[in-house]
Amino acid sequence: MNKAIHFQDFDKSIPGKIFPLPLLYVGNHVTGLGGTQKLSLPMFTVLRKFTILLTMLMESRILRKSFAPPLVCSVLAIVVGALVAASSDLSFNAEGYTFVLLNDVFTAASGVYTKKKLGMEGLGKYGVLFYNAFIIIIPTVLASAYTGDLEKVSENIEMKKMNFNFFKTYLICSSYFKALTFEGWMSVTFVFYFLLSCVMG
Repeated sequence: MNKAIHFQDFDKSIPGKIFPLPLLYVGNHVTGLGGTQKLSLPMFTVLRKFTILLTMLMESRILRKSFAPPLVCSVLAIVVGALVAASSDLSFNAEGYTFVLLNDVFTAASGVYTKKKLGMEGLGKYGVLFYNAFIIIIPTVLASAYTGDLEKVSENIEMKKMNFNFFKTYLICSSYFKALTFEGWMSVTFVFYFLLSCVMG
């Protein structure tokens, strides 16, 4: 019942063993946030499908993993579908596309290198996760302080302490009201697509 997690103690070799995971982690977050700011959520989701292809390519290259032809064909079908969907995007934003595609690369690389690091002697699954977070926390806090985000967080915490219940009630009521008064509920086409998206994900 009382199980303890054990992994290698910190020493000079740990940053070398963990590298490049902390950099990939930061790149993943920065490009992910940048992409969601620049693109609509459906377009962001479509472009994130390239992560699957990139992960497959990196696993075959870095981990020397091979894939069955039916699996490769299905991944290519997903990518072709994403390209077809992206081709009809009327609000093309080159910066947003760049952010999302870089995010795909960082996500795929992070997954592949995490798998590679899990096989290392001594660290184990929990050691990789812990030391990755441990190494990246100081640069993240410093960057947040430099950009002023730490001040914003502390201001938001103070505001939440004072007005938490009011905001909670307001958000719930306004969201509920907006959903009920949405004009699209009267459109058969919208309702059909809405129900279809609920089923298909």
